[in-house]
Amino acid sequence: MKLYNNLSKKERAVLIEQAGKDRLTISFYKYAKIGNPELFRNHMFLAWNELDVLGRIHVANEGINAQLSIPADNFEAFKHHLDSISFLENVRLNIAVEHDNFSFLKLKVKVRDKILADGLNDQTFDVTNKGQHLNAEKFNELIDNPNTILVDMRNHYESEIGHFKNAVIPDVDTFRESLPIIEEDLKDFKADKNLVMYCTGGIRCEKASAYYKHKGFKNVFQLEGGIINYVHEVQEKGLENKFIGKNFVFDERRSEKISDDIIANCHQCGKPADTHVNCANEACHLLFIQCDECKEKMENCCSTNCMEINRLPYEEQKEMRKGQGNSNDIFKKGRADHLPYKKDLRNIFENFTP
Repeated sequence: MKLYNNLSKKERAVLIEQAGKDRLTISFYKYAKIGNPELFRNHMFLAWNELDVLGRIHVANEGINAQLSIPADNFEAFKHHLDSISFLENVRLNIAVEHDNFSFLKLKVKVRDKILADGLNDQTFDVTNKGQHLNAEKFNELIDNPNTILVDMRNHYESEIGHFKNAVIPDVDTFRESLPIIEEDLKDFKADKNLVMYCTGGIRCEKASAYYKHKGFKNVFQLEGGIINYVHEVQEKGLENKFIGKNFVFDERRSEKISDDIIANCHQCGKPADTHVNCANEACHLLFIQCDECKEKMENCCSTNCMEINRLPYEEQKEMRKGQGNSNDIFKKGRADHLPYKKDLRNIFENFTP
């Protein structure tokens, strides 16, 4: 059985170009009890590889989390396969707002301890005891309620380029970091406030809603299908769009434009910009925001040092990287010290008074 990719990203991109077929970018998740995640992973890889599915899929005892692309011609066969699996029958599929045939270039189905790392080790926590789901219309109504606290459950580099109006934006690097911070800062409002949360596609909010119910919050809500589904509903039903800027996505596109607002700044010059890039120096690969002018001036790099390294012959760069681990900057996501206009750390509820 072939349970791995035998093509590089470049080779796959050529094949996609030659095929000339439109591909759909899709995401979905489902919390469920999977007894043998490795066996389930192998089954999914074999079935989806036959359908030319590409993407990043995580499988664990607690369920599945998938971001992928598929030829539009194969969508019905893909949906039929999902429906043949009991806990995935009629699972909600989030179709991307903006499609790109090259959003994914490999099929990766990996077994993980959890489909969403949360740092929790509490056997009494039931992830399926979730909060109330809200469609776009109900979400708009509830976040206008003065008794509501709206919380962005994403990381700082996601919310930096786009978020809902009047949302509390935790300045955190990871989901697991956000859970105790939000709980502590909202501990006085467990009984009388509406806690409404949103994220990209719903998976983080669903776990967070169950967690906060477990911690004693009485009125817990989440945006059904996250930002992706919200945008589709707003467009289909002619509702007011309360999201400003771009929605960060975890594929080659990096973002989807939701409104014309540019709410972020280039991390190198400070001009309005909201395009995330990775530093061209492979030994760095830092994710940061860069405007077109700085991109040209800095040759797609985050610093003059990286620019000088990237100018060296490729084989020489490879020799320099031998035995070297990733720079710690790669984990800072736009907070590296050499970026003069990086996002400053702050208290997440500094200016918030419920």
